[in-house]
Amino acid sequence: MQKQDKKRLLYFLFFITVGVLFIMGKLVSLMILTPLNEAPTPIKMPVVERGPILDRNGKILAISTRLNSVAAWIPDLEEPEATAQQLAGILRQSEGEIIERLKEASGFIYIKRKITPTESRKIEELKNSGNLKGINLIPEFGRNYPEQNLASHVIGYVGVDNVGLEGIEYTFNHELSPPIVGHRQSEIYGNQVFLTIDINIQYMLQKIALAALKDNQAEAVFILVMEAKTGEILGYCSVPNFDPNEFNRFDRSSRRNLPMSKAYEPGSVFKIVSIASLLQLQGITTEDTFICNGYYEQTLPDGSTYRIRDLGSHGRVNPQLIIKYSCNAGAAYASERVDAGSFYRMLTLFGFGNKTELPLPGESSGILAKPDKWSMRSKPTIAFGQEISVSAMQMLSAATVFANSGLLLKPIIVSKIVSPQGKIIKKFNREPLREVVSPAIAREVLEMMESAVQEGGTARRGRIPGIRISAKTGTAQVADPKTGKYSEIDFIASYLGIFPTDDPQLIIYTVIHLPRGDNYYGSRIAAPVFKQTAKNLISYLGIPRNSDVTIEHSGAIHLQIPENIEIASTMPDLTGTPKRLLLPLLNRSDITVRILGQGYVARQSPAPGTDLQKGMTIVLELE
Repeated sequence: MQKQDKKRLLYFLFFITVGVLFIMGKLVSLMILTPLNEAPTPIKMPVVERGPILDRNGKILAISTRLNSVAAWIPDLEEPEATAQQLAGILRQSEGEIIERLKEASGFIYIKRKITPTESRKIEELKNSGNLKGINLIPEFGRNYPEQNLASHVIGYVGVDNVGLEGIEYTFNHELSPPIVGHRQSEIYGNQVFLTIDINIQYMLQKIALAALKDNQAEAVFILVMEAKTGEILGYCSVPNFDPNEFNRFDRSSRRNLPMSKAYEPGSVFKIVSIASLLQLQGITTEDTFICNGYYEQTLPDGSTYRIRDLGSHGRVNPQLIIKYSCNAGAAYASERVDAGSFYRMLTLFGFGNKTELPLPGESSGILAKPDKWSMRSKPTIAFGQEISVSAMQMLSAATVFANSGLLLKPIIVSKIVSPQGKIIKKFNREPLREVVSPAIAREVLEMMESAVQEGGTARRGRIPGIRISAKTGTAQVADPKTGKYSEIDFIASYLGIFPTDDPQLIIYTVIHLPRGDNYYGSRIAAPVFKQTAKNLISYLGIPRNSDVTIEHSGAIHLQIPENIEIASTMPDLTGTPKRLLLPLLNRSDITVRILGQGYVARQSPAPGTDLQKGMTIVLELE
């Protein structure tokens, strides 16, 4: 190596050494010699206040409340045993469990989340007196549901971390509690979610459903009410239900949202869908007839036959009588007029086999097998509501076709989302999905359903005087999982009603699941539930009956202005005259008028008809 190169290497090593020594010196100065004047500022996340859930009229259904949580910082804890003893009495927890948790922890630990204001006050008093060293109250937001179990399956609930776990709380979690990423505020307010539910209607439904549950010794009852022309759900009741304030106290079966999640065979109520589909496909006409001898019989390719029993022998029936008498055999024979593929496509147009997309978790698509999976008896049995499973929400949604001239509407349960400042962020309006049948066929089926409410029809027990009602009943057998056959004791009774027939405003669907009372037919036990519900809604919403007297008025009221009182030669009868009309009499110079009291003339002196003379005194007593 040359002398010049050695010199460069020495310079390089020298500067490297100096640099390393400088860095090490700085580290020693910062870490050891420089005193720590203040702790680094911790990163503070903004507090998020979850937005409220309200009914269509602004009634609060869910709201955030500020609650404290009890936490321990173990390094500051001085007397674990005494602390555990004091906390156990206040928080109603096991003293041994609290001691064990305190001993296992090494830093921060929650002892109880979101305690009551009373518990907070007692802990504050102990801390102010010098007790509970190392125990702190951490402010958090809780969730309160003032209407308790009303509409609980719709509203849902949140967990201890204020995150939605079910219902609208879950589906609209980000709207109610916006993500905090990118926010610089100290506190963030969530949006308001307005439902289409009317809490007054909800109260009516729950009262009726609980009575039906008890009277029929049923496993469950649900009643759904929809505004026919918009698809907005006014009432959504399923019992048993639960109180979201204490959801952990209720078992899973009570918290399950049956109208959305349960798939069941609908029974004869499905005939309205079948008949409408067959008419739309031009497989049948309203004039076609079929013979019902009490059973449906089909000949198989091998020459053998099988029969499906009907509940009665209805003779010769057309589509209207099939619906009026709920004739299984007639519906089955009518289904032979179309091919399986076309019938299947019509059912999917009504929405069966697919979710309604109502924004609630756990929705079932129902069960509608494709035609290549059908047996020889599939098409006729589907025609009267067997071998197909639906949800209650699917049936309610399908009914919109008949109330909207053949259009299927998307069901709506959230009306709008509003910012904390009151600005509408999103509004959910009427949403037609597709035309399923022609307006003429929709009207024809609606009128066929009306005949079922008339004398002799299966839906007649739901009849209300003065209101035209179109309805269909259903009584579905339930399969026994042990035998694979239909049970002899398990049934689902239902009643679907649309009214008024001439201008549909409401759709009501009620289902009684597994009744154990004296009867199980939809025409017997579901019809009275519909009738009571409809009568309450007619009064509440002011739906006019045909028997109501209608009075027309221009809206203008003409008032006659009374003239001032005048007294001539005789004393008039002033009884009932207001004080303001008497005041001009005080200006008279020929007589003296004394007015006693306030209001209207009750007594007077002199009496009416007395001749008056100059200088007389008139006394008027008012009350």
